[in-house]
Amino acid sequence: KTDETTLYLYDEIGYFGVEAEPFIKDLNAQTAKTIHLRINSPGGDVFDGAAMYNAARQHKSKIITHIDGLAASYASVIAMAGDEVRMAKNAFFMVHNPWSIAIGDADDMRETANLLDKMQTTIAEMYADKTGKEIDEIKEIMAKETWYTAKEALEEGFVDKIEDLDEKTEAKAKILFDLSIFSNVPDALVEHQEPLTERGLEKILRDAG
Repeated sequence: KTDETTLYLYDEIGYFGVEAEPFIKDLNAQTAKTIHLRINSPGGDVFDGAAMYNAARQHKSKIITHIDGLAASYASVIAMAGDEVRMAKNAFFMVHNPWSIAIGDADDMRETANLLDKMQTTIAEMYADKTGKEIDEIKEIMAKETWYTAKEALEEGFVDKIEDLDEKTEAKAKILFDLSIFSNVPDALVEHQEPLTERGLEKILRDAG
């Protein structure tokens, strides 16, 4: 439609998934009055994610973000870029502190720790802008690796509306990501994940070309 268009962020953010440059190029090519950005992502690279967030915030069109399956880590930050944030009733939303890997001496480690502190504050400010919560409260939530259902995310001010998905979108939004790197994955989400079979892996590789 000329007045609406839809973009999908259905992968990790960064090198192993959707990188900032092609995402921003696709986003900026859209001239529709309303852009629906549909998200199903475990997060990923902070710098790629920040570039995506800023591009969405600066776009002239109205941006509606839809959390179709999972918005974890920096994917939850990108969801905040929408002028309106919607979440499927069976989706999940997660916030946590940024991570990194460092190699080197004590000075290198301190430099990495200082960078992570700055990242945490910047991310907390974006959540606070959306929810109206105090920065310190947001930092406590992030430090605990907090997972939200749609109802909880709505109550806490992270999303504006809970929505039902049509069958086609719900089928696309299955959560097939490896979430073992996270500490507090809800039991309901673990149970929701279907074991990846050899045939299932073949399908994923085929669909990816």
